[in-house]
Amino acid sequence: MQLADGGDLLKMISDRKKRKVHFRESQVWRVLIETIYGLKAMHEISVMHRDIKSANIFLFRNSEEKHSDGGNLYQAKLGDMNVSKVTAQNGLNYTQTGTPYYASPEVWKDEPYGYKSDVWSLGCVIYEMLSLKPPFSGRDMDHLYKRVCKGIFPRIPDHYSNDIWAVVQLMLQVDPEKRPDCNQLIASKMF
Repeated sequence: MQLADGGDLLKMISDRKKRKVHFRESQVWRVLIETIYGLKAMHEISVMHRDIKSANIFLFRNSEEKHSDGGNLYQAKLGDMNVSKVTAQNGLNYTQTGTPYYASPEVWKDEPYGYKSDVWSLGCVIYEMLSLKPPFSGRDMDHLYKRVCKGIFPRIPDHYSNDIWAVVQLMLQVDPEKRPDCNQLIASKMF
């Protein structure tokens, strides 16, 4: 097994939250792009991850590359596939699984869900990188359920571009029919 010498994304987000230091937008784009390509590869072989969260995105230091400020650049890879599942012939799964803060509205509603549910979860991760907190929270599970199903979340900090904000909003569309899949995101002009 390859060593994730950069730890996981949750650890990095927690560290930045303590220090009150935001990610550079280029770092967020890099994680988004690398993760969406990994997710696309999974979806192309009919596998849904079903538990995308910041703790399941692992970071690998790239000793060859340095950021302009001298810091290490990290490569992001999806991990923890223990609830991943080959999808049914109709492309849908029915078993509720995953982590509540990152679960799509269709999973919360106990409805059939497809690959776009993974896109929602990744949208939650990207939002969390930008805001240093999840897009949805609640005082209890019922309150969290209502917030996720309404799909209303605060705007990301103003120092980030409208492009990254637009991508997050696309990924966090409540209606899975309006939410892009990996291929549509990659083909978008924002990418």
